[in-house]
Amino acid sequence: MEPVEPIFSIPIGNLTFDITSGLVVQWVVMILLILLAVFSTRNLKKVPDKKQTIVEAFYDAVTNVVRNTMGEEYMSYVPFIGTLAVYLLILNLTGLVGVQPPTQSYNVALGLAIISFVLVQANAIKKVGIGGYFGGFAHPSILMLPLNVIERVMFLVSLSLRLFGNIFAATILIDLIYQGLGNLTWFAELGIPVPFHAYFDIFDGTIQMVIFLMLTMINIKTVAEH
Repeated sequence: MEPVEPIFSIPIGNLTFDITSGLVVQWVVMILLILLAVFSTRNLKKVPDKKQTIVEAFYDAVTNVVRNTMGEEYMSYVPFIGTLAVYLLILNLTGLVGVQPPTQSYNVALGLAIISFVLVQANAIKKVGIGGYFGGFAHPSILMLPLNVIERVMFLVSLSLRLFGNIFAATILIDLIYQGLGNLTWFAELGIPVPFHAYFDIFDGTIQMVIFLMLTMINIKTVAEH
């Protein structure tokens, strides 16, 4: 695994912030999503046009997923789950346009996992209070305290490693396919990689987004309730 070379660095005191290509891609994706959200929600009508129909269909799909997975009392998480779904999916699919997916970097995968981890803990504290939250680590017995702590931390580790490992492996395989075809003839690189992109980029990228969302939703619900 080659080290990530920053495009440039910003020194702030004793700290140095590296601006990498993956970070730039995330900024571009966020800007595009903000512009798309503004455009798609302007001039909403009682009788929806094609644009509004697509937006409402997406909202209904996310709402149904949250309702079926978490229940009615968690409907306030629809905006977060919907935003995370679109953002994570686009990051995973950037390989289709010749850009390395930012999620192949463990820093990005860990950052996304930390957001979910913090949200899970915050929701549990909100539901049961500080005392109930920390008391849950000793349930059903104080002897379970070490295992319960490890289990909670392992959610963060497994969530980040699963996303990073699958996207990184898919990126490596695609690169190896192009290298092998390039050794034959440049013409082979035009059509043969298409089904591999369909599987490793589209299928695998979508599946990893779904798994990340489902694990986040399930843990938001179960950690607070159990």
